[in-house]
Parts: sequence; C-alpha cells; structure tokens
Amino acid sequence: MSDQHSMQTAPYGHWQSPITPETLTANSMRLAEPQLCGNVVYWLESRPDEGGRNVLMRQELGREPRELLDASVSVRTRAHEYGGGAYIASDDAVYAVFDADERLYRIPLKQGHSLTPAPITGQERYRYADFCLDIRRSRLIAVREDHTREGREEKSELVAIDITGKAPVEVLASGADFYSNPRLSPDGKQLLWLSWNHPNMPWDGTHLSLAELDQDGKITQSRVIAGSDTESVFQPSWSPGGELYYVSDKSNWWNLYVADGERARLVTRQEAEFATPQWVFGMSTYGFLSDDKIICTFTRDGTWSLGLVTRQKTDGRYRFSELTSPLTEISAITANDEHVVFLGANAQRASILYHLLGQSIGHKAAPPMQQLRRSQPAHVDPAYLAEPWPVSYATSDGETCHGFYYPPTNPEFRAPEGDKPPLVVVCHGGPTGATSSSLNYKVQFWSSRGFAVLDVNYRGSTGYGRKYRDRLKGNWGVSDVIDVASGAEYLVNEGLADQDRLIIRGSSAGGYTVLAALTFTDTFSVGASLYGIGDLTALAEDTHKFESRYLDSLIGPYPESEALYRERSPIHHINRLNCPVIFLQGLKDKIVPPAQAEAMVAALEEKAIANRYVTFADEGHGFRSAEAIQTAIGEELAFYLTQFERQAH
Repeated sequence: MSDQHSMQTAPYGHWQSPITPETLTANSMRLAEPQLCGNVVYWLESRPDEGGRNVLMRQELGREPRELLDASVSVRTRAHEYGGGAYIASDDAVYAVFDADERLYRIPLKQGHSLTPAPITGQERYRYADFCLDIRRSRLIAVREDHTREGREEKSELVAIDITGKAPVEVLASGADFYSNPRLSPDGKQLLWLSWNHPNMPWDGTHLSLAELDQDGKITQSRVIAGSDTESVFQPSWSPGGELYYVSDKSNWWNLYVADGERARLVTRQEAEFATPQWVFGMSTYGFLSDDKIICTFTRDGTWSLGLVTRQKTDGRYRFSELTSPLTEISAITANDEHVVFLGANAQRASILYHLLGQSIGHKAAPPMQQLRRSQPAHVDPAYLAEPWPVSYATSDGETCHGFYYPPTNPEFRAPEGDKPPLVVVCHGGPTGATSSSLNYKVQFWSSRGFAVLDVNYRGSTGYGRKYRDRLKGNWGVSDVIDVASGAEYLVNEGLADQDRLIIRGSSAGGYTVLAALTFTDTFSVGASLYGIGDLTALAEDTHKFESRYLDSLIGPYPESEALYRERSPIHHINRLNCPVIFLQGLKDKIVPPAQAEAMVAALEEKAIANRYVTFADEGHGFRSAEAIQTAIGEELAFYLTQFERQAH
C-alpha cells in the first residue's frame, strides 16, 4: 500500500490498476435461482470460464457443495429468451431443463447423489419454465412456450407434465399471451397464476387468476382476483397454511398484500418496492418462515434491505420491521420453517449465496449470515474499490433523476494539480430495470484507472415507485437522454468531471440511450454500445415475442407511430452523430440482431467518423464467456484512450 508521499502522479484514466479484464471473470460465476428442499440448498452457477455453462449445484447444509450433473450439461431454459425458473427440486428428484435440447429431464436422487437423467418431455420445439410440483397427481405444472408454429408468434400455455414422461402433456390454461407463476395450494385443490397480454409487460399490468381443481387436477372454474392492465402483480404465493399472498403496485409502490375473502389486505404499508421487474421466471422477494412470519427484501432510494413481517396473534394485524444488515443488494429469497437462503451483495462484496437460520431472525438485530457460495473471490484490496455515492440531481427539463457516483479511486496514484477526470456515464439495460450499488468490477475497472463513473437510474427505472417508472412511457429516447446528459453536466458543474472527456456506455436498451444521446445531444465526446439498438423500427419488426410490443408503451403503437420511431432512431439521423463510437456485438443475438450495429457502423464509415466494430461469433444477447467479457472491456478502454490522444493532438 502506498502512502501519500510515495504516490505516483499520472493523468486520470492512465492509472495502473490491479482490476484487469481478467479480474472480471477470474474464478467468477453468476449465482442464480436458489431453492430450498428441507435442509438441502440448490442453485445455478453460470461460469464464464466454462463458456457460460449453467451448473446445477446441491448442498446439504453443514456439508460441502457439489455439482449434480456432469460437465456436459448446462441447465437453462430459453423461454421468453431471458429464461429463469429452469428447474425444481423435490426430496427424491430434481426436474431441470437442459440447454442442449430444451427438454425437461427428471434427475433421480439416491442418498443425495444423482442417477442417470431421463427426459420426460418430447423432442418437439417447446420451451418449459417456472415449475410447481403436484405430488398427489405425480405431475409438474409449468409454463410452456410453443415454437412449433412456423411463421406465427409463439404460443404460451400452462401445462401439466407427468413426471414419468409416459402420459401426454396436458394443457390447463391458454388464451393469454403470457403466463407465469403457476402455484398449487397446499391442499392441491386450487391453482393460481399470473397472465398478461400484449402490449403490456409484466411490470405494466398482470392478472392474478385463482382456479378450482377437480380430483384429476383439471380446472373446473377460474376467476381473476387481483391485478389489471394498469396494476402489476408480482410473485403470488401460498403460505404453509394456504393463505394467498402477492405483491401489487396499486398504491404506486409494490407492496405485499394478502387475499381476505373477496378483498385484499395491505400487509406492508411502505413507500418502498417489495418487487422488481419480472424479466425472468422464478423471481422471489419474500418467503414464509411460518403462517405468521415472512422474510422479505425491499428497495428504497436504490438500496435493498431485509425485512420481517409478523402477524400479531392478538388482533391479526401485520407488523413490519427492517432488519439491519451490511447488504445493499438482496434477491432470490427462499425460505421454509427452519432456513432462509438468498443472494446478497454490497459495495465491497460481489454476490454471495447466504444462509440464515429462521429462528435467529429477530425484529431488529442483524441475524448471523452464513456464506454458502461466493460469486467471486475477494482478490482485490478494498483500497482500490470506489464507494458509490447516491446522487439526485435536477434535469434540464425540471425533474429529478437518481444514480450512483463513483470517484476515481486508487491508493497508488494521484492526478496532476488541476486535472479533472474523464467521466463514464453508464446506462443500464431494460430500460425498465435499475442499477445497483453492489460491487461491480466492470465499474471498478474504470474508477481504479482514474475515471469517474456515474451509474444512472434514469426515469423509467424501478425502485422509486410506479410514477417514476411510468415517466418513460411515451418518452424513451427523450427523458432517458435528458437524464444521462443532465447527469454528466451536473458532475462537470460540480468540478468532478472533465467537460471535454465525457464518455457514455450502455448495453441493450442502455445501448440505445447511448446512441440516442450521442446523436441528439452534444454532451458526450465518445461512446460504447454493447449490443445496443440503433433502429427502433427494426427492433419493432424483428425481436422476440416477450418484447415484441414493449415499444408500444415506450414510444407508441407500431406501425401507427412509425414516424415517431424514425424520429427517435439514431440510424435515421446519422448526420447529427459526429463523435467516435465502439460497437460490441454477439453474432447470435436474437433480441438485438447484429444488423442493427452493422447499419450504424456503415453510416459512420461513410462519414469517416472513427469507430470500431468488435464481434463475438458464439455470443448472444449479453456476453457469457470469459474471453468475450475480457476482450470487450479491453477493446473499450483502448478505444477511449486512442480517441482522447487524438483529441489532445
């Protein structure tokens, strides 16, 4: 560690850092989908060093974790393209979708060890996700996406799958454009699920249906009991005793409710969000410790916390208390009467799979948390990690935007007197998503080299209530662009960034905001689009079902609003784009096809504007392999430094 006197002086952006491209993937993995089955924990690990293979893990609490399947198997569903909800565990078997053929397999267990997996669905082009187990009828209930209908939109249904694979798959419900969260009541007599229809996304409006089942498991009648086209319901669940809980945003905030006859009782009366956008299947923000006690997570002002809901035995009222913990990012909670597992992180720790003993959870005290699995080893000295500062700033159109600012941080370097750092403005994807204050080496890669970073939760981001989320409706390409440009100008005015070295980078929908900001403002001097959108019309005409009508609310119905799509598409205003851009693109991307980036590159080439187009033959939407992740950020850094050198001369 260097002290102040031995620190080296070097320009911002040129500091040497121990956070290398290799750091981003070294011994790293993405943890997802934890499940509890008694005292056994399951989860998935996506490993960049193995080409992004999803490994199914199993651990009996108190013992060592192990892989359940051999190295040839990746557990992943591509339903909705984004997947999630790829497996379900029971006492004697695990049921999982194998990525290689999208079939559902039964993996028998004997004394905790897996036996030979056997497929229980056919070879037809179906995708399965989001399972619940119907033990009494020896079947699984799941979402099925039908890809057999050439030239037509995929069909979504709720189906029952015989766990032996001998009986044909039975359709239970169909007719809606989308389904999720099929959940069977503890007595097996009722089934609930969520559904929604074009043009809604699940965070716009969903319907919660409750159905009665006969002895054979067929639906005899069903009715919608909550939700609407303008109310988003999230994670409907049965308590151990058979009460129905769910999260709804009808109060502006996603809060927890319990069904009470034909009415619903508000459980958590908080100006906070107890849900998050349902981009994938199987998401969970709460779990039951008992009929009267719920462990949950919620976000307020961009930071996640643990909470405890307790129903008072005297009057039946619910008491909510926040549990102190060192974590700022919490997700994927699952619980039973003895155990809780979830994913958690903060500014110094990447995502960790944690375990709590249910009985250790009090109303205020931080419960002791056992680490079961780390997504990345702590191999960087904390002195090199920039602390995220929550910021809120006025936008140029008179509203307020939120984000996290990371100052340049490196104990070995300082900048020359009077120098100001280049700024990297980060646009998260979605656009209905949110950035996080938890440890992200992709952010620390920049700050440790002497870049300032502003990670923006532009209008439309979640975590600040429905009204803030809806501010992007009809305004994509306008409000978000104002917000990122205003954020850069705010930091320049505060003396925290060099006005002549303002960078903007983003992926997917964030890549669109990048290209729009570079085209329609003069704020930034260079940008990076990772599988970003340049042509909104092409996106409306050529994307997958889940997002095929997403732009109806963000811009307007297509093709009726085609003129507006052209007006907001950077590709149609390339004459206004006069600064360098690097494009990073997977050639197997079905969500934003490579043609989008290629059209932008061709236009920049024609204008003789500096650009770089880096492709990855085996990558889709989002880079999963270590080689792609490392190459992408290395190319990006080199591109920026080259442009700044040219600018200086």
